[in-house]
Order: sequence, then structure tokens, then C-alpha cells
Amino acid sequence: MRTVSTAPSSKRPFWLGVGFALLAAVGFSAKAILVKLAYQEHVNAITLLSLRMAFSVPAFIAVALWSNRTQGLAPLSRRDWFAVLGLGLVGYYLASYLDFVGLQYISAGLERLTLFLYPTLVVLLSAWWFRHAIGRRELAALALSYAGIALVVHDATLLHGHIALGMTMVFGSALAYAIYLIGAGRVMARIGTMRFTAYALTVSCLASLLQFGLTQPLSALHLTGRVYGLSLGMALFSTVLPAFLLSAAMRRIGAKHTALIGAIGPVATIYLAYVFLDETISSLQITGSILVLCGVMMVSLGKRTPA
Repeated sequence: MRTVSTAPSSKRPFWLGVGFALLAAVGFSAKAILVKLAYQEHVNAITLLSLRMAFSVPAFIAVALWSNRTQGLAPLSRRDWFAVLGLGLVGYYLASYLDFVGLQYISAGLERLTLFLYPTLVVLLSAWWFRHAIGRRELAALALSYAGIALVVHDATLLHGHIALGMTMVFGSALAYAIYLIGAGRVMARIGTMRFTAYALTVSCLASLLQFGLTQPLSALHLTGRVYGLSLGMALFSTVLPAFLLSAAMRRIGAKHTALIGAIGPVATIYLAYVFLDETISSLQITGSILVLCGVMMVSLGKRTPA
């Protein structure tokens, strides 16, 4: 009996997954650049966030409807609806709002580096919440990560004002996202990943639009075409497409390889900020960035189960 080699077909999905992970990392990284470019047009954070959500949510609703039709998923229980509501508000609305506010005060590179701390926050929250012990590897990773942030912040403080406020907001965004990750796993397993993401994003969109309606006049929407173009680009290339590309990458190459490739995110943001925003980075900040990347990757690659 003749056997057929499967090597080429197995390599192709792997490298396809690598490509998806790279595109997702760059797409997510570009969000900070698009936000900073939009701020040059004097738009406020909640208006810009509302535009991003409004442009993004139709795609996720379409995916949720498609999932319900093709996968025959059971209706959500009251418990599931409360979970979707709470996690959507924390993981998408609150995290996004704090991030957008923080970007008004700090550079795009520093924002992405701070957000990249969320795996370390997952470790700390899990240790406190689930009474998980923190091993030596995790302790070393935490020490590297936060020493790196201390270097970057110390150097940035010498160059920019309002750095503390911006850093606090973005760190709060990373904390909110870490809480979301801890709580979302079991809910996704019950109701389906795509459906959960679509519903949670819809909650976030409604919350953003409600905040806009309560705090901003309709004249706030009288913006330049450039702002609307940047918002649409942010929704498509830094929200919708990266989310699906990331899922596709994890299915093909696994969580650890995806996490390793995702480390290019802060580096990509720093490079894009240099090209499009004329941001500079000092040698001390480069050193701190390397420490953060090493610490986060030690945590991410040391996980026994995929995120």
C-alpha cells in the first residue's frame, strides 16, 4: 500500500498561521497610530471611541447571526446574559475608553508597551482570585516586566508632561482586559467564542453610544472626513480583521506560537509611531522595552493552558 506524504500540507497551515498572527499583531498595533492621527483633528476620546464601535459592530453581529444559523447554538440563559453584559462592559467598553483617554497624554509606543503588560496582570489576578501559587519563573517575569516599565516611564517623565495620568489610564485599560480574560473563558466555552465576542462588542457599542449621547452634543459629530476615514480604518484593520486573524492563527499554530509572534506588537507600534507620528525613543526606553518584552514572553510561553 502506498502512503501519501502530508508534510507539505502540514507546513502550509503552520506558515499560514504565522502570517495571520503577524498581520493580527500589526493590525492591533496600528490602532494607537490611528487614534493619535485622529486626535490631530481635535476630536475627543468618547466621540472617536463611539465611531470605532459603530463601524465595528455590524461585522460582529453578522458573524453572530451566521453562527446561530449554522452551528445550532442553544439560547443564552439569564446567567449567560449577565456574564456577557458584565464582561462586555469591562473588557471592551471600559478597557477601550481608558485606552483612548490615556492616548491623549502619552506616546503610542508607551501606550502599546503598557497594554502589553496584561499577561502579567492575569498571573497576579489569578494568584489572588483562584489562590494559584506564583512560581519562580513568573516572579522573574514580573520583575523584568515592571523594571522595564519603570525605566521607560522614568525616561518618558523627563520628556513629557501628564505622563502619570496617561500611564494610569492605560494601565487601567490593561487591568480591565486582564479581568475580562479571566472571566471570559468559561462563558465562551458555554455559548461559543464568536457569539460571545459579537454580543460583548454590541454591549460595548451601546455603552459607548449611551455615554456619547449623555455627555456630547450632536455637533460633536461635525468632524472632518479624515476623522471618519481613520475611524473606519480603525474598525476594519485594527478591530474586526485582527480579531478573526488572531483566532485563525491560534487554531493553526497554537496559543504559545501566537503569543511569541504577538511580541512584535509593541515593536511595530514604536516603528509606526516613528514613521507616521515622528515619535522618538531613547536608548533607556529601548532597554526598558526589551525587559518588558522578555518578561511578558516568559509569562505567556510558560502557561500550561492556552489563553
